[in-house]
Amino acid sequence: MLKGKKILLGVTAGIAAYKAANLVRLLSKKGAEVKVIMTPDAQIFVSPHTLSVLSKNKVETDFFTTEKEWNNHVHIALWADVFVIAPCTANTLAKMATGLCDNLLLAAYLSARCKVYVAPAMDMDMYHHPTSQSNIQKITSFGNIIIPPENGELASGLYGEGRMAEPENIVLFLEKEFETHGSFKGKKVLITAGPTYEEIDPVRFIGNRSTGKMGIALANAFAHEGADVTLILGPTHLSPDNSVTCIRVESSNEMYAHCTELFKNTDIAIMSAAVADYKAAEYSHQKIKKKEIDLQIKLTKTVDILAELGKQKKQQCLIGFALETENVVEYAKQKIKAKNLDFIVANSLQDAGAGFAGNTNKISIIDNKGKVFEYGLKSKEDVAKDILTFTLNFIKK
Repeated sequence: MLKGKKILLGVTAGIAAYKAANLVRLLSKKGAEVKVIMTPDAQIFVSPHTLSVLSKNKVETDFFTTEKEWNNHVHIALWADVFVIAPCTANTLAKMATGLCDNLLLAAYLSARCKVYVAPAMDMDMYHHPTSQSNIQKITSFGNIIIPPENGELASGLYGEGRMAEPENIVLFLEKEFETHGSFKGKKVLITAGPTYEEIDPVRFIGNRSTGKMGIALANAFAHEGADVTLILGPTHLSPDNSVTCIRVESSNEMYAHCTELFKNTDIAIMSAAVADYKAAEYSHQKIKKKEIDLQIKLTKTVDILAELGKQKKQQCLIGFALETENVVEYAKQKIKAKNLDFIVANSLQDAGAGFAGNTNKISIIDNKGKVFEYGLKSKEDVAKDILTFTLNFIKK
């Protein structure tokens, strides 16, 4: 359940910080990508270099680098699928409850949009003190999730509740959380993304400007919600998270073959790829030489993958994409009917920030009853979450 997850680990200044090394190692062994952020005093208990080697990522400890460059806490926080603060001292717990922000870890916490898991670590009397219990209740009311401390020998020499949960138990806790709360757990999702390249000769092809960013964002979003995702990805240098099964293809025929093979066992199919509409009627096995002033290449239509899946559709939820330059909603509605879709995601090249290659998109979703839902300009990751939420509500009807 942790494979491919991006986990931000926050380490605060308690004796249990030494356990962070083992926690990083265990999370990495599960296939998670781990980044570590430490409070300045946490470095007294465990070396940033140790955690950097184990995580294979730079460890952040301050607002500025040694070269006085700003460590962007917003980017650090938004990178994460999950933020785990372990150990969380009584001091950090109090700051989280009151909104204090005097170090990079707390700045990232206040900027986080993902789920935050907190593993308290303090002496027994500190843990049971009314202020600590009140702070735990308060951050829980914010939506943070407490990983309960364990009973055992404490640094003070006392024996009781308050020691940080063992790293193995924190990993198990996270796995159970993902298994329980994934909105699409048990669902098989098929997604296409990127362009297709239709060969003219060994050198040239017919293609388009798609990079696959939108489809990859969709694949990652569904996988993070527990879905079993297969991504059929056209030519692009980009890759999805490790939790996504990725099949790379080049031509529309290859994409069609994989889609028809997988569709019968699919619950949800999202066809976001920009499949070429035409290909060369005849392929030249040798490079076409530049001899004539004019060159004519006869084109023939490629297979309409979305329409073919619409014909085969039984219980599946089938979702199309439509990129237009005019009459966006009208053309999208026509496609829904012609291709037997449940709904379609439409956008226009006339909208600034929408379309191929960029990091943002602006979409409309039109359902099979003709109702139009408009969304503003957002990052493609946030657009993917909007489509995921719409899909979840649609299949629950």
